[in-house]
Amino acid sequence: MGCFTFVKTMMILFNLLIFLGGAGLLAVGIWVSVDGGSFLKVLGPFSSQATQFVNVGYFCIVIGAILVLLGFMGCCGAQKESKCLLILFFSIILIIFIAEVAAAVVALVYSSFAQSLLQAWAEPALKNQYGNDKVVTQIWNDTMTELKCCGFSNYTDFNNSSYLKQHSGTYPPTCCNSTAPCEVQLAQKSKVQGCYKHLLSELQKNANVVGGVAIGIGAVEILSMIVSMYLYCHMDKN
Repeated sequence: MGCFTFVKTMMILFNLLIFLGGAGLLAVGIWVSVDGGSFLKVLGPFSSQATQFVNVGYFCIVIGAILVLLGFMGCCGAQKESKCLLILFFSIILIIFIAEVAAAVVALVYSSFAQSLLQAWAEPALKNQYGNDKVVTQIWNDTMTELKCCGFSNYTDFNNSSYLKQHSGTYPPTCCNSTAPCEVQLAQKSKVQGCYKHLLSELQKNANVVGGVAIGIGAVEILSMIVSMYLYCHMDKN
């Protein structure tokens, strides 16, 4: 078996796995979107945490469709030795790779700016929608209960909020490490972290894992581009 044939076979097998994985993810996404109740029953005790991901079905559908498309182009491009499909496969992988690098750079360089943007979205939601909008309230309750945090920055995000007015000036129970009514003095004493700080702390603790996964994904993307370009350049010679 020559080098070209070996690379071509590996390209087909690799993209076949991508295609099958994407098809599976697409099927799960459609199932969640069409019959979310049955899906949550399968999760059993984890269903209460899963309900906060209201758009998980659509997310799975989008990612699954992209993977199916990539797998199809890569597999057919290698099997049929189609330069058009291979260069299209290479271009899409390159665009995804550049977007990921750009997102990583923005996250590193403008982390404080990203925090400001998130805070600008979270604070009005906590002040005006929390306690009034069922979806927003459920998402924040699940998040604060699961992470044992309070608000975006801390309990002060609820100051002058609709929730405080409706509950005689008391904060959500998660803002106090006590079964007593969560009044301002108790909230100050409890010093429960905000959800953003908690998430940031967890990410920093697991930075090596996150970085390893990111590097692994990047390496696979670079390898895919190298292989597709190798096949593209050596087709005429074979």
